[in-house]
Amino acid sequence: MKEVPVKIEQNGAWIGIRLGLEEDHMVIPPPVNRKVAFRDVINLEERKNLLIVTVRGNPETVYRILTVEKVVAIMRRLILTHCNGYRLNAYFLSPAIRGGVLVTDAQWEKGSIVVVRTGIWFASAGKQVCVPLSDVADIELTKKEVQGRQTDVVKIDHVDAGEVVTSFVLCPISTLQVLYNFLTDATKSMEMKGDELDEYDQQVAMLVYSGMDSSAIINMLSLNNKRLNAIYDKLINLGIAEVVEVRREVKLTTKGIKYIADATKQ
Repeated sequence: MKEVPVKIEQNGAWIGIRLGLEEDHMVIPPPVNRKVAFRDVINLEERKNLLIVTVRGNPETVYRILTVEKVVAIMRRLILTHCNGYRLNAYFLSPAIRGGVLVTDAQWEKGSIVVVRTGIWFASAGKQVCVPLSDVADIELTKKEVQGRQTDVVKIDHVDAGEVVTSFVLCPISTLQVLYNFLTDATKSMEMKGDELDEYDQQVAMLVYSGMDSSAIINMLSLNNKRLNAIYDKLINLGIAEVVEVRREVKLTTKGIKYIADATKQ
């Protein structure tokens, strides 16, 4: 058994341990004292050097494990190979496009697509990439030129660090259709009826998407602050926008007016 140094969260505190790793399970020593079979893992999330592993049971158990990138990569590979999730063998290209620009060194990887509770994992022998389901903006069954031929692929757009990133999945068309249907169902909570926004609201949303700030939107659409804030509130309440900055509006007090008046005289 290989042992690796990690920190694991226990009762709100981080404890340093040596985690035992086998091909199909991990052994967490005291004070946790638990053997976890990777086939029982139902969800895997990653945040920098933190792995969040959810194990089935009644109730489910969540392990938060902090370690170096090299160990994270080993654990990711082992868990994704055996975990309890929707899985299929495929070729994937991820990321293929970032912010509308082709990724120059992108290459097709042979591996697996593993869909767990909160994310889509692209996993090959040397690479594991996660697309959180909450960040998926679009899923499309389309065609892409591969080795000079138009080939059926599933195209997945998601948002990463404010940019739209595109990935492609390639496998037999019958399997692609199953994958497309599964992913569409998994991301159903992101769908909207289409009538939630009127034409004016949609214009504002499009301008936000294009990168315009509030001042530019006000000038372009001849809005006042109150109307724009009302539209922003609507977008936020629908869950299609979030607040990134709160701008203050101030007016001078009598003391401030006197200060400016005195400064002007000088």
